[in-house]
Amino acid sequence: MPIEILMPALSPTMEQGSLTKWLVKEGDIVASGDLLAEIETDKATMEFEAVDEGVIGKILIPEGSQDVAVNTPIAILLDEGETADGPDQPAPAPAPTSAVPPQAEAPSDDKPATAEQSTPATASAAPFRQPNAQADRVFATPLARRIAADKGLNLKEITGSGPKGRIVKADVEHATAAALAPATNTSSTTSSSEKIAISSGLTTETVLKMYQDRAFEEIKLDGMRKIIAARLTEAKQTIPHFYLRRDIQLDTLLALRSELNSQLAVRDVKLSVNDFIIKAAALALQSVPAANAVWAGDRVLQLKPSDIAVAVAVEGGLFTPVLKDADSKSLSTLSAQMKDMAARARGKKLAPHEYQGGSFAISNLGMFGVDNFDAVINPPHGAILAVGAGKKRPVVAPDGSLGVATVMSVTMSVDHRAIDGALGAQLLQAIVDNLENPLTMLV
Repeated sequence: MPIEILMPALSPTMEQGSLTKWLVKEGDIVASGDLLAEIETDKATMEFEAVDEGVIGKILIPEGSQDVAVNTPIAILLDEGETADGPDQPAPAPAPTSAVPPQAEAPSDDKPATAEQSTPATASAAPFRQPNAQADRVFATPLARRIAADKGLNLKEITGSGPKGRIVKADVEHATAAALAPATNTSSTTSSSEKIAISSGLTTETVLKMYQDRAFEEIKLDGMRKIIAARLTEAKQTIPHFYLRRDIQLDTLLALRSELNSQLAVRDVKLSVNDFIIKAAALALQSVPAANAVWAGDRVLQLKPSDIAVAVAVEGGLFTPVLKDADSKSLSTLSAQMKDMAARARGKKLAPHEYQGGSFAISNLGMFGVDNFDAVINPPHGAILAVGAGKKRPVVAPDGSLGVATVMSVTMSVDHRAIDGALGAQLLQAIVDNLENPLTMLV
């Protein structure tokens, strides 16, 4: 059936935008990933991609239109053989008793749609618009149906990400046969709430009943918190984490930092310990290039530049702005760029390209007095370094004498699919060497 293309929310704070330019015209055939339009938000002008395939049947909002609210229909996308005025046609007359029942005409969920099933003879007689047939139909693109049939997946078990919940190619490709019931199995009667209860142990209703006699405030999840919950749940369930821990002596670094800051004061530059950590990680990825890797589903991507993501706490969640080419930038440049991106992150003014990507992340809770912790990998990153506070501790010198040093504990969480244990240990050793011998980072 014709589906509406809606004005997207291209940033966490976007409520409306300007449709600057259409990149397609009526009658064009588009596929998932094709560029549809340029949309100006409160942050930047971004390109809007199609999430479904079909034909642009009608453009509802002309280019140049301003203040278009999010979720406003801006165009109509059609399947092959459909017309833009199809939904407005009167409902078909009741079929004669000799006609094929509607449920027989609707495409099967475990078979690809045939020409007879997916293309109505006329817009007013489309079988899938009959109420009885539509009630049980799973809305999916023909390509998604074919892929599901090839993989043996049940479309009823897949959540669609297309307009109005329509299942598209990407939804089926990301689904796994192990997580879904076979397409031929239609005997299950387990309800959605029961499935949630099985997987998580507690449903929303169960938790509400548990605390019904206690005072509480119910806080609805905003888009950012939902994304964080989904991504980190996925990370802990699907990424085989392993953890490497080291103590780092900071006294030499702190002395160098103090000296540099006194010299840079005239330029209003003040380096932080975190700036040195960013630089140390970036150079370590160049020293151990095999660890500069991300997991890409069925392959590993080994990056050439050192793009470091740094976790920044914001109201209601966090952002991870990415400092690109951090290995080739000076400490003062990294410091200025980090301060700028952190400030804009807290104001939710970062554009998507500024917080997407990277191969390695840093999460520093030392300023809160945390000694050490284990961070969750942000996919598709290969690793994340959790940084604790630097504190005075007794240490044993190489000659066996006892002394006091400022020691910082770090834990590196590593994706074992992309980085093996020995390789991860080499990377962490390189980070330690850079921080304990900071002058080498200035050469």
